[in-house]
Amino acid sequence: MKIALMDSGIGLLAATAAVRRLRPDADLVLSLDPDGMPWGPRTPQDLTQRALAVAEAAVARRPDALIVGCNTASVHALPSLRARLEPGVPVIGTVPAIKPAAAGGGPVAIWATPATTGSAYQRGLIRDHADGVQVTEVPCWGLAEAVEQADETAIDTAVAAAAALTPADVTTVVLGCTHYELVAERIRAAVQRPGMPPLVLHGSAGAVAAQALRRIGEGPAPDAPAVGTLTVLLSGREGALPIAALAYEEGRLLPAAGAAAEVN
Repeated sequence: MKIALMDSGIGLLAATAAVRRLRPDADLVLSLDPDGMPWGPRTPQDLTQRALAVAEAAVARRPDALIVGCNTASVHALPSLRARLEPGVPVIGTVPAIKPAAAGGGPVAIWATPATTGSAYQRGLIRDHADGVQVTEVPCWGLAEAVEQADETAIDTAVAAAAALTPADVTTVVLGCTHYELVAERIRAAVQRPGMPPLVLHGSAGAVAAQALRRIGEGPAPDAPAVGTLTVLLSGREGALPIAALAYEEGRLLPAAGAAAEVN
């Protein structure tokens, strides 16, 4: 079994680690785009072209499924990716976990990139899945970029700024960018208020990994004796994980595909 994951950068690590935990024996193909990152500021058309190229590089390795480990790419490029690749390769997108978060009923904050915050896409998800629930959209200026570079000071600054915009009565935070899942506990520590119930965080990685297995008719096998291989593609070229990936538990969980390397 082989699962491919794609993103412009290391935001895909959360879903990659979730797949690895569910199926240690799965061979993994990680397709990144250091030549074209970041994708967020690109036009939808330009982003879609970059995403298609990154996806096709991954699909050339003949995976059983492809996970789009990026919220922005899922918003803009998922229809084109599915039109190009399915039914041959199932394509699984990443959607912010607003529905399960709203099911808890408490005040919810959605941490997302500034481009996504207030967008018609996110507002539609809130309308469809969080009707009647108090929801605050929180723009996280610079957080994804800081996580991508593993810049500890910039991460702390961005998390603190977003926490200051989060209402004190919030009991649930949706991590609306895959990068944010890599610093989930730092977000929890910044938002948790004294005297409030334990903060609930909702990411998408676990659900996306499970959906990928379902789409190919497989189930979890966390006790599998074998450990699958890891292939890293950098804008289509075989390479190594960016060195910043090793700053996170999710990156350290993966076997090395060559030495981790600086990516400019």
